[in-house]
Amino acid sequence: MNLQQIKSKIQDGGFDTDFALLYDDVLLARERYLEACDEFLALYGERDNIRLFSAPGRTEVGGNHTDHQHGRVLTGSVNLDVIAVVSATDNNTVRIKSKGFDMDTVDITDLDIKESEEGKAIALIRGMLSFFKQSGANIGGFDAYTTSNVLKGSGLSSSAAFEVLVGNIINGLYNDSAVSAVEIAKMSQKSESRYFGKPCGMLDQMASSVGGFTGMDFKDPQNPVIEKVQLDLDAYKHKLCIVNTGGNHANLTGDYADITIECRKISNALGKDFLRDVDEDEFYKAIPTLRDDCGDRAILRAIHFFGDNNKAYEEKEALKAGDFEGFLKLINASGDSSFMYLQNVYSNSDVSEQGVSLALALTKQFLNGKGACRVHGGGFAGTIQAFVPDDMVESYKTYIEAFFGEGSCYILKIRSVGGYELK
Repeated sequence: MNLQQIKSKIQDGGFDTDFALLYDDVLLARERYLEACDEFLALYGERDNIRLFSAPGRTEVGGNHTDHQHGRVLTGSVNLDVIAVVSATDNNTVRIKSKGFDMDTVDITDLDIKESEEGKAIALIRGMLSFFKQSGANIGGFDAYTTSNVLKGSGLSSSAAFEVLVGNIINGLYNDSAVSAVEIAKMSQKSESRYFGKPCGMLDQMASSVGGFTGMDFKDPQNPVIEKVQLDLDAYKHKLCIVNTGGNHANLTGDYADITIECRKISNALGKDFLRDVDEDEFYKAIPTLRDDCGDRAILRAIHFFGDNNKAYEEKEALKAGDFEGFLKLINASGDSSFMYLQNVYSNSDVSEQGVSLALALTKQFLNGKGACRVHGGGFAGTIQAFVPDDMVESYKTYIEAFFGEGSCYILKIRSVGGYELK
């Protein structure tokens, strides 16, 4: 279909089934996709082979910084996403214009890592093309316009959503969508680590790509164990709230990298590459020696790993057993561990900015023993996550936004699918 036909289909409700699957507000989704089509037309002109794609942000519920140590996590994809209007081309060029950013252009015959692109979206595009090609899959040129409502620095992982989106575009245009969601997640993680230059585990990418509410075990990261978990928050009369405290992750790559580096110090000192392979009892016995060799913060971060790796499993099992109150207690305990042991609630490089700490303190004060809250995502700045009883949600939103600004509290739902082509 060309752009006008796609727009007519959107206006006539032809995509409403997909919109209802992906979003709460079908009419708002129509407006958003129509606007994206108009932007594509202004950039590239009319085309005959228009396709629509979406990839969601994610919420990390359990397992804070456990994935890069081959640990367990509990995640959910959310109803905020990156969308794309796309047309395949018969040349060797990929052009992607994202709302608010300059056009990125990649020659698909040159997929080597470029140091000058580190930390930029173009690195992720080049990386995804490279890893698709290395896997034996097909690649080709295309033009795309993208727009996102996944807040940058929100802990909802806008970068992973973008990587997964690009992967789904390549997969849909040139591989008949034959590459699995798990493989796209693996390529996305490698793109972010090797091309973008940000060390990371696979939690973000896998959650965005696979979708739904999911328990994941990365003991063998090439063959992660993935288990879908049913969680109907409405049935438990709670809502998931994400509060954006206004901090930004842009200058915190070193803080994230330090966690990985310090965890590796501990595991290497005990003869292993990753903490998941370290015997926990052996670790505790070795602490007197580890203090001199690795430092106290590294030890505390390892303590967090062992505890939160277990909590992620226990949270999943609590939900499977219908023990929602037990689940909430584990969320609070996980949050306390992140604050005390992992120490990723604020950055030591700027101790005057502690928006996450403040949001947690205020939320605990408001909830007064009900619900649960914890740091959300990578931490150091950005967002908190709160499970708030239904009868407190509107008053909580008003309360917390008085401190962090109107629109800072997002009431989200878990999206049942990951990377997706609308048809």
